[in-house]
Amino acid sequence: METYLGEKQQASQWSPYINNGGSCLAVAGEDFAVIASDTRMSLGYSIKTRYSTKYLKITEKCSIVSSGMQADIFTLHKVLKSRAQIYEQKHGKPMSTDAVAKLVSRLLYYRRFFPYYTFNIVAGIDDEGVGCVFSYDAIGTLERVKYSASGSGSSLIEPVLDNQVALKNRNDIKKEDYKLTKENAIDLVKDAITSAGERDIYTGDFVEISIIDINGTHEDKFELRFD
Repeated sequence: METYLGEKQQASQWSPYINNGGSCLAVAGEDFAVIASDTRMSLGYSIKTRYSTKYLKITEKCSIVSSGMQADIFTLHKVLKSRAQIYEQKHGKPMSTDAVAKLVSRLLYYRRFFPYYTFNIVAGIDDEGVGCVFSYDAIGTLERVKYSASGSGSSLIEPVLDNQVALKNRNDIKKEDYKLTKENAIDLVKDAITSAGERDIYTGDFVEISIIDINGTHEDKFELRFD
């Protein structure tokens, strides 16, 4: 654009969205699910806080992790938690994992014209006691998968899960003979997000990890790099 004096006028650029970085992942087994996320909140090359959670336990058998814009993550988690509490008070029982997965999908879809800038993963145990993971796009399209990753470190984590969980391009192991145990899944999730923290500057500080099985949810926390 040019003014009448021939000077170039620069159009201002503004977006309501920012990406605060961080990484999330989840892996499902036969009777368990492991879900994890880091706690670093960044803006550009600045670390705003080292203790910003991306994790929410919805029920004893279902949790969610979200990456993207921290303000939208907080809002979505608050709405989701309140809807889960209303459901439990109304029906006298907690929501199933499948119901939570569909609720998240609808909450995201209702905001499709001004979406939550969040990239979510729901993990837990379904009604049959089988581990499950649900991945989403920004407007609520969901898919049930065995594993998923989102966030700034997802491109580093996904290949590890492809190789170790889906056994893609593996000739040394037969898929029908392979069984992912809970202990192996926990170690894999820890190794995957730790390795992402070594290469991705937006992933670091602490990891909140949750192991979900038929007996409920066990939560743990460990350190990553602080630089």
